[in-house]
Amino acid sequence: METFGMKIFAWIGLPLVVVIAGCKSTPPVNGHVVPEAHLTGGQFAQSDPNRMATLELRDNLAALYLLMDKLYKRNPHQWAKSGAVSREAAEAQVRDAIDHRKPLPGLGELRDIKAMSRALDPDFQGDRVAALIYGTADMLVTAHGGKQNLYLLDGLDAQRVYNAARNVEIAMWRLAQSKDSQGQPLLVSNELSEHDRNLSFERLFGGIVGRTDLVAEFTAEKYRRSAINYLQSFVGGQFLQFIPVQAVMPAS
Repeated sequence: METFGMKIFAWIGLPLVVVIAGCKSTPPVNGHVVPEAHLTGGQFAQSDPNRMATLELRDNLAALYLLMDKLYKRNPHQWAKSGAVSREAAEAQVRDAIDHRKPLPGLGELRDIKAMSRALDPDFQGDRVAALIYGTADMLVTAHGGKQNLYLLDGLDAQRVYNAARNVEIAMWRLAQSKDSQGQPLLVSNELSEHDRNLSFERLFGGIVGRTDLVAEFTAEKYRRSAINYLQSFVGGQFLQFIPVQAVMPAS
C-alpha cells in the first residue's frame, strides 16, 4: 500500500511541485518577496474565496501585531499596566487571547468594538495598546465568522466584512485625534513636525482597510459571478457540437 501511495505522489505530487516552482520567474526587488504559505492538507478543503479570506485575515493580524509592537515602543508605560514583566510578554498575552478567542485581562468580558471603544476612552486606566489591538483583531475575526481559517462549508457575509473595514478606519481616525484632559494624545502614534514625518501607523492601518475591502467586494461579487457563469455555460452549451474526426466520404 505504501508503494502505491508513493507512486501516486510521483505521478501527481511531483509535477505539481514542478509547476509551482516554475511560477517563480521574476526576481525580488531589494529582497522583498511575495509572502507565501506552505502547502498543507487543509488547503484542499478551501475554495478560492475561502483561501483569499484566510490569507487576508492572516496578513491583517500580522499588521496588527506590528502595530502593537510599534505602539508599545512609543508608549512604553502602557505595557506595564498589563502586569506583564516585559513588552514581549505583554504582546504574547494579547496574541494568546486573540488566537484562542478568550477575554483579555483588564477588559473583563469586553470584546470586539466595545474593547476598541474602551481603549480610546479618556477614563480608561488600563493598557490602551492591548485593548485597541485585541478589540480590533477580535472584531475582524468576528466579521469572518469567528474563524481565522475558512473552509468549504464556511461562508462570509460581505456586509459584515465591509463594516469591519469601516471600523478600522474609525479606529485610525480616533487614534490620531483622541486626547486626554491635558490635551495630550492618549496614544502616541504618527508624528508630524517640521523635522520629522512618521506615517508608518497610518500605512499599516491603510493596508488592513484595503485588504478587508477587497475581500468584501470579492465576496459580494462571487454570487453574481456564479449566476453569470452558470448562464454562460448553459447558453454556450447549446452551440457546442461534436466535431467529426474521420474523413468525410464524398457523396456518390
